[in-house]
Amino acid sequence: MVLKIAAEEGIDLSHVPGTGFGGRVSKRDLQRYLDSLRKTPSAASQAPTNGVAQSSSRPATASTATSTTPPPAQSGPGFKPPVYQPLEGDIVEPFTRRRKLIAEHMVFSKTHSPHVGTVAEVDVTNAMRLREAHKAEFARREGFNLTFLPIAAAATVRALKEFPRMNASVVGDSVVTRREINLGIAMDTEEGLLVPVIKAAEGMSVVGIARAIESLRRKVAEKKITADDLAGGSFTLSNPGREGNLYGFAIINQPQVGILRMGEVKKRPVVIEIDGADAIAIRSMMYLALSYDHRVVDGVLGNSFLFHAARILEEADFEL
Repeated sequence: MVLKIAAEEGIDLSHVPGTGFGGRVSKRDLQRYLDSLRKTPSAASQAPTNGVAQSSSRPATASTATSTTPPPAQSGPGFKPPVYQPLEGDIVEPFTRRRKLIAEHMVFSKTHSPHVGTVAEVDVTNAMRLREAHKAEFARREGFNLTFLPIAAAATVRALKEFPRMNASVVGDSVVTRREINLGIAMDTEEGLLVPVIKAAEGMSVVGIARAIESLRRKVAEKKITADDLAGGSFTLSNPGREGNLYGFAIINQPQVGILRMGEVKKRPVVIEIDGADAIAIRSMMYLALSYDHRVVDGVLGNSFLFHAARILEEADFEL
């Protein structure tokens, strides 16, 4: 209902102060915002319009370019951000409903949660060897391929057990340390990012986590994912895949307090110690990047959690 009213009125929900759980905008919040715009003509003149989103996904024409209304000011009343007017030949593609929800969630997270990022370099040679040694038998037994993701997920769960404060949610002016570790796994789809959740992952082995990921992956591929599959996450792991580049900082999935992003695994020469002497060896290396909410997590906790997650992954002491 809130989205429908906002669309009809041409309101960008990121401008509406929300009083609901996790800062969600309620119908009452939206009505209060609309009333304030109607009482203040100058503010009303800056209210968002549908603008380019009125067009379909087709090349723009001169008429669509000239009829586009600029978006509202993003800060003070004297500031108006530059607006690109579509030209003939440009493709105007309106946001899908999912893309709009993703955008609103990301903006809310960045404006409400002070993000801090830290990076760890991880030698995943042992983990890759573990996977290589078991992948054939695993595929025969389970019916799907063993990827590196379940091993990284298992390491994340172990680290969260050691640092339960990272497995938390912000609720109003309180922080709730969660009993269960419900690990969100970011998955890309044609319509945008989805984060299905592995429930009660603290009780799962690597094989159990792998089965859960595969089940969720199939649901996403077959478009059978449900709202329950996406709800209740307490921490998120993001895996951009083989073309994930070295590292990047992900936006926290509210109301969680942290998200861990994997980088691409690359083989390169590094200095290691053998029998007390330095040596150069070819190792499989990866960067882990943690984004955490500085309202709840300070630097000592954030860095300690990431350090231990990296060490667990390097040791790769898992049963397959």
